[in-house]
Amino acid sequence: MRLLALLALLLISFPGKTEDWPKQKQIHILVGFAPGSTTDIVARLAAPKLSEALGQTVLVENKGGAGGNLATQQVKRSAPDGYTLLVTSVAYAVNPSLYPNAGYDPFTDFEPVILGPSTPNIITVNPSVPAKNLQELIALARKEKLSYASSGIGTTTHLSMERIKRATKVDITHVPYQPAQAVGAAVAGHTQISSTSMPPAVAHVKAGRVRAIAVTSAQRSAALPDVPTVNEQGFSGFDDLTWTAFFAPAGVPQEVVNRLNSELNRVLSSPDIAERLAQLGLDWKSNTSGEFSAFLRGEVQKWSRAVQESGAKAD
Repeated sequence: MRLLALLALLLISFPGKTEDWPKQKQIHILVGFAPGSTTDIVARLAAPKLSEALGQTVLVENKGGAGGNLATQQVKRSAPDGYTLLVTSVAYAVNPSLYPNAGYDPFTDFEPVILGPSTPNIITVNPSVPAKNLQELIALARKEKLSYASSGIGTTTHLSMERIKRATKVDITHVPYQPAQAVGAAVAGHTQISSTSMPPAVAHVKAGRVRAIAVTSAQRSAALPDVPTVNEQGFSGFDDLTWTAFFAPAGVPQEVVNRLNSELNRVLSSPDIAERLAQLGLDWKSNTSGEFSAFLRGEVQKWSRAVQESGAKAD
């Protein structure tokens, strides 16, 4: 009892740092992918308004590499004080199955803060490709040697195309790129096809630099409503999304997680950001850290199965 009383006295005399957060120093957001990627776009849209809401500078730094693992590992090792955050993609749920050692446990090494915007994956082709829809593209692939660019090995853009290839028994060569550059491969004709998230592709589609063939979500995207889903073109069970998310290292006080979640909900709901997200083909709805945590468990299981079925392995 005396020990408990002493501990209680110490806690009263030396309160934790939570009450001072975020006054002590700048907040650092590490983005797991290169500039121009969906995760980078989301982080840089949110950072100024988050800074304003918290009254503290919020810096964004890109640390690409190993499919997002380098940034994830760095944030994992950072102090659990709420001053270092990770913005990454669905790769967070894929990589523990894709890599022999991704360097983190998705359930124990981080505090899920908030699920950010998500986007369907979109399949596009160079305008010189005669196919106007997915079935025509598959028929062409049976006659000619085709290749497709994706946002990297083990990304949902890669796994979505591999699912289509398995279902149709066609051989289309995979060429992995950095996320922001993948659609450019089809624009330049380096590959005939690209499979990417929507934000890097929408402007190219609207400008006619590539032709959109299909989106991988269950419903059409409001950003490109004339583009049919994969399911509408003779397939079923496709609802493959590239999502973004904010994480903090494990051990960050729950009060800090709750504050970040509350402020980011307000930031992402603000009219100007909501409009910009819609223009990019990104969908978002408010969620709690608990709801995100439950969603994450389902995603890790889902993509673990997809990696196993595809045989995908990180180099």
